[in-house]
Amino acid sequence: MELILKQDVQNLGFKDDVVSVKPGYGRNYLIPQGFAALATPSAKKVLAENLKQRAHKEAKVVADAKALAETLKALEIKLTAKAGGEKLFGSITNIDIAEALEKSGNAIDRKFITSGIVKRTGKYTASIRLHRDVIVELPYEIIAEK
Repeated sequence: MELILKQDVQNLGFKDDVVSVKPGYGRNYLIPQGFAALATPSAKKVLAENLKQRAHKEAKVVADAKALAETLKALEIKLTAKAGGEKLFGSITNIDIAEALEKSGNAIDRKFITSGIVKRTGKYTASIRLHRDVIVELPYEIIAEK
């Protein structure tokens, strides 16, 4: 079953992508929730026209995302957490990284940050999706609180 996504769907695709899914997933979840619409030939033509018109506006958004990516690469993020030796009491997640970025003046929504759950001190990298074409690797360090 071919569908046109109306918004980003995790592990499936981005807005305005034409995706092929199993009929039950499309009929019972994606379409009723408003995440997708049927990809009929006329809907595909309308989508192609809309994408063509949106392409040059998109170039500016991608350029802004790349500029933000360059500023993020220059940042050195150090997170402090209570620890016993190397092991943390608790964990560091994408929420903590988003808060650290907010303090540095770069507000990024936490759902675009992929870091995993870290439970030890050391150096790690987080993946930040600024745009569907712009993904930046952000190095950060976790140090023990004294």
